[in-house]
Amino acid sequence: MTDPELLRLRDSIDNLDAALIHLLAERFKCTQAVGQYKALHNLPPADPAREQTQIARLRRLAQDARLDPDFAEKFFNFVVREVIRHHGAIRSSQK
Repeated sequence: MTDPELLRLRDSIDNLDAALIHLLAERFKCTQAVGQYKALHNLPPADPAREQTQIARLRRLAQDARLDPDFAEKFFNFVVREVIRHHGAIRSSQK
């Protein structure tokens, strides 16, 4: 399709997708450091209290940004599951 407006909008979406990927990569660099710390100090990979605090915080942020809070929570839960998996792998590799 060659509609200039559609192309412009899709270019914006592509740029935002790239920014999201880079932000996720930076987030995972930080969570890898947390995983190393947890393994070193024999802390569990998951922190349910922290997760609940973050869910409440992110739901508020989503609401303020006019993003569906349920979607934000689902997305966060998906990311956290991956982080916990990474933390478990780090812990296993250090035994």
